[in-house]
Amino acid sequence: MRDTRESRLLLVLLVAIAFALITVDIRGGEDSPLDKPRTAAQTVFGPVEDTVATAVDPVGNAIAAVRDSDERHDRISTLERENAELKHKLGSDDRNRARVAELDKLLKTAGRGQYGIKGAEVIAIGAAQGFSWTVTIDAGSNDGLARDMTVINGDGLVGRVTTVGPSTSTVLLANDPDFTVGTRLEKTGELGFATGQGDRSLRVQLLNGKAKVKKGDRMVTFGSRADRPFVPGVPVGEVVRVDPARGDLTRSVQVRPYVGFSKLDIVGVVVKPPRTNPRDEVLPPKPAKKPNPTVTVTVNPSATTKPGGAAQ
Repeated sequence: MRDTRESRLLLVLLVAIAFALITVDIRGGEDSPLDKPRTAAQTVFGPVEDTVATAVDPVGNAIAAVRDSDERHDRISTLERENAELKHKLGSDDRNRARVAELDKLLKTAGRGQYGIKGAEVIAIGAAQGFSWTVTIDAGSNDGLARDMTVINGDGLVGRVTTVGPSTSTVLLANDPDFTVGTRLEKTGELGFATGQGDRSLRVQLLNGKAKVKKGDRMVTFGSRADRPFVPGVPVGEVVRVDPARGDLTRSVQVRPYVGFSKLDIVGVVVKPPRTNPRDEVLPPKPAKKPNPTVTVTVNPSATTKPGGAAQ
């Protein structure tokens, strides 16, 4: 028992060190002195994260079995266990259906944008308080991934790949304060730069201080040179507030991202950019406006009158 506990503590310590190195490296950018150690850590601990994520459900079932093993002869406990197992099965089925729908949405988004993607699952999250907003996915260089690739899901822009190991990669999320992406307003084409603000909306600086923008306007990625780190046309979010114009060279707006960063599961890494810029084609269709209700007045045919004005 002592060896098992010590080995588990050691594993937790090593994983914590790996996340710390990844965080320092992301802050350092391209010239980080920890780039090589970071990659080594990703190589060593990525498979561990993948294995742990895969084993979560079996471990939970084993713990439940052990918890109930001392009460096998108690009829009430047996019924409770069977009921719990049934609920667990139904819950798993619901989750699987939700994940199938999420994958289908991702594929449709990639299809509209003509993005060649590599699907992946989120298997770990980084420390969001005081560090970076990151996630680890179960795909790496063995799957054709490289640094500075765009990451999307069925709703829009998730982030960009910052660290790549053989079987796992780290993704810097679009709501991270160090994250910046070029944007373009739907229809008007006004350009800007979106920056993450943690759990708040994105802040976008429009390059035109006199740009006409209003609440509800939508944005997509402008794209990068050679499509790295961002491909064009990925939905970013919707304007929720327009700051007052003060005659500055730029104009600031607040944008609610389409992606829910706290509930990421299935994502797609764009390994092949589109042949042509999809422009606004990847944005979801706007809901149809409800028609104004109309009132029609009809005359009751049963009400007839006699000559002289008397009703029959």
